[in-house]
Amino acid sequence: MGRVLRGWLTAQALARNSDIFKAGVDFHGVHDWSLNPGVASRPQRYEQSDYDAALKTAFDSSPEAAIKGWTSPVLLIHGDDDRNVRFDQTVDLARRLAAQHTPFEELILPNEIHGFLRYDSWLKADAATVRFLVERLKP
Repeated sequence: MGRVLRGWLTAQALARNSDIFKAGVDFHGVHDWSLNPGVASRPQRYEQSDYDAALKTAFDSSPEAAIKGWTSPVLLIHGDDDRNVRFDQTVDLARRLAAQHTPFEELILPNEIHGFLRYDSWLKADAATVRFLVERLKP
């Protein structure tokens, strides 16, 4: 499964079903589709669409639309030079989670892109994932 979907699906699961999921790890997920450059920019004149309805649908399909139900802890992992999913998606989600006192941790990888180019970045992300899940799930 692609890393964008892995982050997005984790965020969707935690936002919409925290009663089922005890914790999650979100790798550079899209949390607000309405901020996606393909959606956020107004369509050209030749495109026939209802922009406002499309923007509403994009947001309603996003994890942030259901954030009030998000109570499960999450580990947010993101490279700050990601060019597939804007880094501010994670920054915005972290602010929203903090505002409602939902527990979260962050692992920000400086100068790292979406697919993580450095082996060391994957080691850090994987180690942080294992540590977080062991602490939260207590196997």
